[in-house]
Amino acid sequence: MSSPKSLLIRRARIILPNGELMIGDVLTRDRQIVEVAPEISEISLATEVDAEGLTLLPGVIDPQVHFREPGLEYKEDLFTASCACAKGGVTSFLEMPNTRPLTTTQQALDDKLERASQKCLVNYGFFIGATPENLPDLLLAKPTPGIKIFMGSMHGQLLVDGEIALSAIFAKGDRLIAVHAEDQARINQRRQEFANIHDPAIHSQIQDNQAALLATQLALKLSQKYQRRLHILHMSTAEEAELLRQQKPSWVTAEVTPQHLLLNTSAYQQIGTLAQMNPPLRSPHDNEVLWQALRDGVIDFIATDHAPHTLEEKAQEYPNSPSGMPGVETSLALMLTAAMEGKCTVAQVVNWMSKNVAVAYGIPNKGAIAPGYDADLVLVDLNTYRPVQREELLTKCHWSPFEGWNLTGWAKTTIVGGEIVYDKGQVNTQVRGQALTFL
Repeated sequence: MSSPKSLLIRRARIILPNGELMIGDVLTRDRQIVEVAPEISEISLATEVDAEGLTLLPGVIDPQVHFREPGLEYKEDLFTASCACAKGGVTSFLEMPNTRPLTTTQQALDDKLERASQKCLVNYGFFIGATPENLPDLLLAKPTPGIKIFMGSMHGQLLVDGEIALSAIFAKGDRLIAVHAEDQARINQRRQEFANIHDPAIHSQIQDNQAALLATQLALKLSQKYQRRLHILHMSTAEEAELLRQQKPSWVTAEVTPQHLLLNTSAYQQIGTLAQMNPPLRSPHDNEVLWQALRDGVIDFIATDHAPHTLEEKAQEYPNSPSGMPGVETSLALMLTAAMEGKCTVAQVVNWMSKNVAVAYGIPNKGAIAPGYDADLVLVDLNTYRPVQREELLTKCHWSPFEGWNLTGWAKTTIVGGEIVYDKGQVNTQVRGQALTFL
C-alpha cells in the first residue's frame, strides 16, 4: 500500500450526492476528488483500485467518540482508535473532552491536536468541555466543533447541571453547544431509591426516560431563549423524539447511536454490564420511535459514542462497572445491514453518517462524492455477511456489544485524503489524517 498522489477507483457502485447509484470511476488527486464519471481514461501514475461489485460511499464522520488520550491510554489511544476507525470506514471523528487532563483550555486542546497529528490515521477534531468556570475558554478556544456540556452522568468539573450555570454558557457567544442531556438531580434521587441493587438492568431505571426528557426540555428552553445553536447528543428515548417532533427550531440538531436503535434492555440478560452505557439502553418501543424519528429527519444523524473500557473494568459488579461501549468498527456495517433488511436505504445511511454531520458542524468539503470534495471514501461489500468477532477488533479494549452479529457492508478499502489507509484487512499505519476545520 503506497501513498499515491493520484488514485483511480474503477467500476464502483457510487452513491452520488443526490442519493442515486451510478456504476463508474472516481479520480482523486492531492487529497481531493477531481472527477466522477461512468468511465475515466487511464491516468498515468495513478494507482488503480478495482472496485467491481463494491459500493463506494463517502467516509463516515463519527461526531461523538471518547478515545481516552491523554490519561487513560490503557483503554484506548489515538493510534489504536484511529486504526479501528480505518477498519470501520470512519475517516473523520470528533472527540470528547473527558480525558485526563480535561479538554477545557486552549492548552489542552492544542496538546490533543499535536498528539493527533503524530498518531491519527484519520481526520480529527476535538470538543472543548464546559465547566462552571471556563467561559472565556469556551468563547475563544479553536479549532473546535463546539462546546460539550455534561448536564448529567458526570461528576467533578465537567458537570454543569443548574439552570443558572447553564444559562451563563448559553447566553454568551454563538458557538455550537452539544449536550449530554440527563438530569443529574433525578439520577441522584433514583440512585438512592435503587441502592444496593447489583443487577445492571437497574441502570436503565436509575437513569430513566424522565431523566433524559427533563434535561432535553431544559436545553431546548435555553436554546430558544438565547437563539443558541444546540445539538442533542445520543438521544435515547421516545419522549425526547416526540418532543423534538413537536418543537424543533431550525438551529437545533440531534443524533442517535446504533446501540439505541438496535439494542434494548433485553441486552442486559445476554451480555450483562457490556450493555451498560449513558444514557442507558431503553425499551423496544423506544427503538421503534427513534428509528421513525431518524427516517423522518427529526433526528439528523448517527454517532457511536465510542467509549471503551477494559473487560476487567466491565466485569466489576454494578454499579462499580463503568458505562460505555466501543463502536467505530461496527457502526457502518450495522447501519448498512439495517438498510439491507429494509429499515432504511443506503442513501439514507450516507446522509446520516457523512453528509448531515458535515453540514451540522460546518466541516467543509466532506460528506459527498463529487469533484472538489475531499477524497475520504470507503468501499464496502454489500454482498458478503461476516460475524463480529472479538479477536478481529482493532480497538484496544477488544470487545463489542454486537459480538456474534452477522453483518454486511464491512469496509474493504478505506481512503483518507486520497491515500489507502485500510485495504483487505490490513491497516497502512504510515497514513496521517488532518485536523478538521469548522466554518
